[in-house]
Amino acid sequence: MTARPIPLGPGATAWAPETVTTDPYNAQTPSAALAEPVTPVGAFFVRDHFGIPEPDPRTWRLRFDGAVEAPFELRHDDLLALPHRELDVVLECAGNGRGMMSPRPPGLPWDQRAVGCARFAGVPFRALAARALIRPDAVEIVFAGADAGTVRDRRVHFERSLPRAAALHPDTLLATRMNGEPLAPEHGAPVRLVVPGRYAVADVKWLVGIRAVTEPFTGVFQAEEYVYEDARGTPEGPVTAVRVKSLITAPEPDTALRRDHETVVRGRAWSGGGFRVCAVEVKAAFQDDDPAPEWQQAELEPPAGRYAWTAWSFRWTPHRPGPCRVLARASDTHGDTQPVRPPWNARGYGCNPVASVDVVVV
Repeated sequence: MTARPIPLGPGATAWAPETVTTDPYNAQTPSAALAEPVTPVGAFFVRDHFGIPEPDPRTWRLRFDGAVEAPFELRHDDLLALPHRELDVVLECAGNGRGMMSPRPPGLPWDQRAVGCARFAGVPFRALAARALIRPDAVEIVFAGADAGTVRDRRVHFERSLPRAAALHPDTLLATRMNGEPLAPEHGAPVRLVVPGRYAVADVKWLVGIRAVTEPFTGVFQAEEYVYEDARGTPEGPVTAVRVKSLITAPEPDTALRRDHETVVRGRAWSGGGFRVCAVEVKAAFQDDDPAPEWQQAELEPPAGRYAWTAWSFRWTPHRPGPCRVLARASDTHGDTQPVRPPWNARGYGCNPVASVDVVVV
């Protein structure tokens, strides 16, 4: 395993991920890359718990067992020979935005850039499930990665489970390619799980094991880590669906804008749980505004797919000088809207407050 920052992967541009920790290696997407409809591989955020394994595709094996009638082992070539499908999917770390919370919970101090949208190609999990013949009494499917380490004095592998129905959804993929290229080591090569609409902790990387279980899984990363605790105003329990969220990609912070000249505010918005973004609203508030300005509708562009993010834009002409905060909030078809303040919880998950950027009108 390696914990050092890695070179830019396939599809990289001049944007390199911005390192948050080096051991293990964690990095967030640079701001400029978030303006792209598909985030370049070399700029895509990295979340690693124990170090990056580098399995050899020639010797890689995937074991599928547990509560099944026909357990089997699969080679990499066998997986590549199965029918693949391709989806644009937003991946967001459950702790994205933790650094904005007050008081700040423990954990990686992400700002709002542990997120990206990539084009994943892979084999639907249900194709493997059909071969394994999952027993009727199986309630969850556990996915195990090759990465392992010590948590609270226990040696554990990274493992997460999905409810049976979620695992068998036709869009749950065993991904082998990202943006048209084989997976890079930092993104789970040679095979990773991709579960659209759920926080990326569900997308187990470096996949080597699958097992069906007849009781709810209680592994460390299912029942002890990645759970909402002491959640104020939101439910407690394991993190699951991505909360509705937006980003402002232009203008950049501290930009000087000209009075009486039009500027275009741009950004991205996304949601999880199978819901789509249906509205983004924007307002520009000067420090001494009284009353506060009203929210105004931004224009939405059609997303590349049901799990991709939505590009939005808003034309704004400031008519007075001074410091100004531009705000954006997204709403989804479930009826959820970004809150003004981050919904606090003890581990700092699911942070989705209204997006903002401070500019100066001159």
